Amino acid sequence: MASPLLGLPGAVAADGIDEGVVAHYGNPFVEQRRLEDGRALAEVPRGIVAVAGPDRRSWLDSMTSQSLARLAPAESAETLFLDPNGHVEHAVRVVDDGETAWLVVEPAEAAPLAAFLDRMRFMLQVEVADRSAEFAVLAGADGPVWDAAPEAAAPHGTPLEWRDPWSDAPTPGGHPYASADGHPGQFWHWRERLVPVDSLGALAQDARAGRIELAGSLAVEAIRVAAWRPRFATEVDAKTIPHELDWLRSAVHVSKGCYKGQETVAKVLNLGRPPRRLVLLHLDGSDTVLPVAGDPVFADKTAADGSLDRREVGRITTAVQHHELGPVALAVVKRAVPGDLPFVVIAHDTEVAAAQQQIVPADAAPAVDVPRLPRLGARP
Repeated sequence: MASPLLGLPGAVAADGIDEGVVAHYGNPFVEQRRLEDGRALAEVPRGIVAVAGPDRRSWLDSMTSQSLARLAPAESAETLFLDPNGHVEHAVRVVDDGETAWLVVEPAEAAPLAAFLDRMRFMLQVEVADRSAEFAVLAGADGPVWDAAPEAAAPHGTPLEWRDPWSDAPTPGGHPYASADGHPGQFWHWRERLVPVDSLGALAQDARAGRIELAGSLAVEAIRVAAWRPRFATEVDAKTIPHELDWLRSAVHVSKGCYKGQETVAKVLNLGRPPRRLVLLHLDGSDTVLPVAGDPVFADKTAADGSLDRREVGRITTAVQHHELGPVALAVVKRAVPGDLPFVVIAHDTEVAAAQQQIVPADAAPAVDVPRLPRLGARP
């Protein structure tokens, strides 16, 4: 069913991963500022998986990267499902209401996640259901707009509202790669409210009457990128491990018990370095060309004979126009690329110069200093 917000004046429908919600209402930059200041709300596309039963928290704790066994009612968390090699399979927002754990995911992830969980129930007292059709999700920063927003759904008396731990990271048991000094995540006071899907009609009426301001998905993505906040639908590919996106700071408890993929998480953290790293790219906007996800990122290296050797070092994951930063993008690049090296992005057959700002540093060190053993037969 189409969102009633798509019928509002000026509403332009989003496509791709955000299909089904509004991309913008005519002025994305104004919408960004209002959303950032807590003066506007956005409908965001989400899938909802409900896990009920007395064993739900310990069961989820045993399968995912975050410590969830003692999650209190109304408390928010973020967790990851990993494969045996530590690759990210699902990224999940979690809020528990005392009876049910509500798992909020990308729309395309709800059905496969629910199917996987249903197969893993065995003899435990848990019930899994895809409840996506019953709820819409409204999102925005802390601010006065929430006083005028539809009330959160509360099937068991506890409002279903998820508060993003990114601004408070590192969470207990977390491990950040990015420096806390000047980290833009400290200004990302984001929350997502589950509301009955039929409440969107009343929200549309309030917006027509000027009682509430709305923003589109372009504004959401712009301020997310500026906060260095990874998203499963954009930054994750088949090879992604949490370290590469600095996801250990909010979605991983590094000292909890075993779970699938935990060996890779511990090994890379303690003994190795992430094979790739997330960067923010400040793009040259003189040609008014904005890259798209998947566009290649190149670095030029001067060879011994003085010629330039251009090599592909990564890919764009999300590119946006930000109201203050201008054209910027998140990209995943090879770890070995120096942190001060300028890049070139090939977008629409155009070379776009890009300066990198490190999120996961190129010199991110192992957490454990393992001494090198002397070479066999070497003399002191």
